[in-house]
Amino acid sequence: MAIEDFISERARLVKESGIRRIFNLAASLKDPINFSIGQPDFEVPEPAKQAAIEAIRAGHNGYTVTQGLPALREKIAARVAHYYSGPPEILVTSGLSGGLLLALMATVNAGDEVIYPDPYFVSYPNLVQWAGGKPVAVSTYPDFQLSPDRIAEAITPKTKILLLNSPNNPTGVVYDAERIQQVCALAEKHDLLIISDEIYFDLSYDGPTPSPAEFVPQRTILLRGFSKSYSMTGWRMGYASGPKVIIQQMGNMQQYTFVCAPSMAQHGALAALDTDMSEQVGNYSRKRDLVIEELGSHFEYAKPHGGFYFFLKVPARFENSTQFVEAALDQNLLCVPGAVFSRQDTHFRISYATADHTIRRGCEVLRAMTG
Repeated sequence: MAIEDFISERARLVKESGIRRIFNLAASLKDPINFSIGQPDFEVPEPAKQAAIEAIRAGHNGYTVTQGLPALREKIAARVAHYYSGPPEILVTSGLSGGLLLALMATVNAGDEVIYPDPYFVSYPNLVQWAGGKPVAVSTYPDFQLSPDRIAEAITPKTKILLLNSPNNPTGVVYDAERIQQVCALAEKHDLLIISDEIYFDLSYDGPTPSPAEFVPQRTILLRGFSKSYSMTGWRMGYASGPKVIIQQMGNMQQYTFVCAPSMAQHGALAALDTDMSEQVGNYSRKRDLVIEELGSHFEYAKPHGGFYFFLKVPARFENSTQFVEAALDQNLLCVPGAVFSRQDTHFRISYATADHTIRRGCEVLRAMTG
């Protein structure tokens, strides 16, 4: 038997992340204009750094209880308590990605269908398939808002879960409350579970971000994290709340996988929750507006209201986003082809989580590429 024959069918489904490929490519370029990676360009709040350092020095370097530090869970519970009639059930996870994997593994049986809007975050199809489910992408083109009618058409007797992401990656679109409520009504009608990926929840610029937990908390697994709002991407800190029986089962599965979230990072997250991040949020709102000003009318897009991305339509002279991104590389500009996030190959993603002068420099290149 050849050594590659030992690779499982599950693993063969997984290809290198298109985002990480571009990210790795950046290291080989000299002074690239990097619009590719979704990583905040501000520092981790100083109180969080100090709390993590002090935790390490105080010897808090071992396992915590699987569910997370009681003080951290209590503070998280206070943040989401308004969604629930009783005390929220909280699980601290190893990043939101860890929480999403646990949520799917805890709820999806072989053949179950998981519906999610297209465009979508790159991990969704892979994670659904790992859990034995069938990924079902439902188009939101051209405005990238939820389409309750399209979701209703996609529901079959095998549908079990609706996986939502707002503010959305890659589009930056925040789903409006009316459409979320309509989708929640579909979940009740067809007895479906909702998993709500809200990693960009605190990065919202034009009003609050509605959540399915506002309408159907009894059938919503709420997933949030610290990576984007506190720039703690490498700390791997997230949390889940929702129906007690599911959150507890996710905790049982965490015992045998992640065990617990990093102990010192939990202490840091505890301090982060007391930190005012309004200045950083306001700065990203301003950067969003700077991109709009710099791009002018050269590209078609839906205005982003959260996160730090634009999902731009490829100029007509290019066949698809892959061709456009390759041409952008020739100009030392890094962006991500839309086919990474979608069944369509008509758009590309840029991240404005970077310095203002880089935004101006990159938008100048983009404008020139439309001619």
